[in-house]
Amino acid sequence: MALKDLFKFRDDPDSGVVKPFLDHVEDLRWMVVKMALALGAGMAGCFGFRMQLVRIVQGPLAGVDEKLVANLQSLGVADSMTISLQLAFYGGIVIAFPALLYFLAEFVLPALTGREKRILLPAFVAGFGLFLGGVAFSYFVVLPQALAFFFQDAQALQWNPTWTVREYYSFVTQFTIAFGLSFELPLVILVLVKLGIVDRAQLAAARPYAVVIIFIFAAVITPTQDMITLLCMGGPMVLLYELCIWISAWMGKNKSLGNEPPGTP
Repeated sequence: MALKDLFKFRDDPDSGVVKPFLDHVEDLRWMVVKMALALGAGMAGCFGFRMQLVRIVQGPLAGVDEKLVANLQSLGVADSMTISLQLAFYGGIVIAFPALLYFLAEFVLPALTGREKRILLPAFVAGFGLFLGGVAFSYFVVLPQALAFFFQDAQALQWNPTWTVREYYSFVTQFTIAFGLSFELPLVILVLVKLGIVDRAQLAAARPYAVVIIFIFAAVITPTQDMITLLCMGGPMVLLYELCIWISAWMGKNKSLGNEPPGTP
């Protein structure tokens, strides 16, 4: 019974029609296949431009010290290929992100009401913008500062910073993708507010718990376990949560004044 109840969220409660469990599984299978094909196409395109991707990823490091780029150590025989595939994978996620959101929405939306679809469809478009915004913010603002800090801290300890290509590329790609995903937090919260599931008072009351959850989440998705990286990831997410509280208060005020669009409960 638990498996049969798993996909109840996809059934339209107004129609009274319950879709067979195996049909839900088939839809899920096709969603995974389409997402895998979209990601594969994105990876193939990125792999063809791996030289340009390498220069882009090395940009923040070159901004700290040009010598660090020249001193990157390749310790594995197949590093050039495995790291190129890794870059293509993360680049493919960025390029295919709109398609991935669309296929996810296609799977989730059948059971939603017309009002919920009107809210979620623009939300998925905004989600791509937020994702790119998080990646850009990480690449241009946070990442150079983090790399400079680690470089200068190593020098302060009288060490000669010599990083491997595998460690550097893993750090940069995971760091930027994690930032892109973390910037989806306002979208999730505001959609819940718009649907009436939460409000400003509930968000404010849950602030202490949200901060703890945010930093736990940041600790899980950050590529390293140091405090500086954790603060670089969790700090902006806390600020985004605070921003959501203010926006939800504004949305609630507009609704109470009757400024909601026609047809909105």
